[in-house]
Amino acid sequence: MLAVIVEFRLRAAHIESFVCAVVDNARASREAEPGCRQFDVCRSRDDPGAVFLYELYDDEAAFRAHLETPHFQAFDRQVADWILDKKVQSWQRIAP
Repeated sequence: MLAVIVEFRLRAAHIESFVCAVVDNARASREAEPGCRQFDVCRSRDDPGAVFLYELYDDEAAFRAHLETPHFQAFDRQVADWILDKKVQSWQRIAP
């Protein structure tokens, strides 16, 4: 399995709009993508402009398919100007 971790730093004026959009994207990913096993959206308790995603996919191909979905493409365009910084990491899940 492939774990994808995404960290966002957001512009203050767009934090709440981003959170709504990313939650919708996570829901669509879990419901419409058979290769998406988990999609957690987390916010820092100390910094509301810091958002963390934990996504779990069957494999690299499932993640690539996610990036091509209409819901992800729309989300990515919608939030592009709301983001100060974005860091994406991929990890191979080895247990359990």
